[in-house]
Amino acid sequence: MLNAEYLILQFDLQPHPEGGWYKETYKSNESISANALPERFAGSRVFSTAIYFLLEQNNFSAFHRIKSDECWHFYCGDPLQIYILTPDGDMEIITLGNDILNGQLFQYTVPANCWFASRPAAGSSYSFVGCTVAPGFDFDDFDMADKAVLIAHHPAHKNLINELCR
Repeated sequence: MLNAEYLILQFDLQPHPEGGWYKETYKSNESISANALPERFAGSRVFSTAIYFLLEQNNFSAFHRIKSDECWHFYCGDPLQIYILTPDGDMEIITLGNDILNGQLFQYTVPANCWFASRPAAGSSYSFVGCTVAPGFDFDDFDMADKAVLIAHHPAHKNLINELCR
């Protein structure tokens, strides 16, 4: 039976610092030079990267941001909710899943520099998704949210930030 434990073993997923399990599945062999990228990047970056990402019930991907757009793809399991804090202080909640008749999406792109977190939707046992980043992901471009700072900037979302920060 397809379940989280099977997927973790099958794809040799490893713990991710933000929560959940992942494995890099693609990293471009070519790169973009630093002088061709926006100033927010401190050096050259590969064209693109991709990972498998799995979250189990009662786990979450903590609020973080990266300097690139991140395209999320739903593969299997149960719906996943992505919480995005917009620069104007609003919150968008996107549900990835295969029930498109009820508004779930197979794919969604989180814009660069937005704070975001994710967790399996209520009643879900696990969510297995993929993430594609361009320019490619680099841990130098990754910021884990400081709970107090994030609440100070987004006080209307204090309760959710408390739930989804480590």
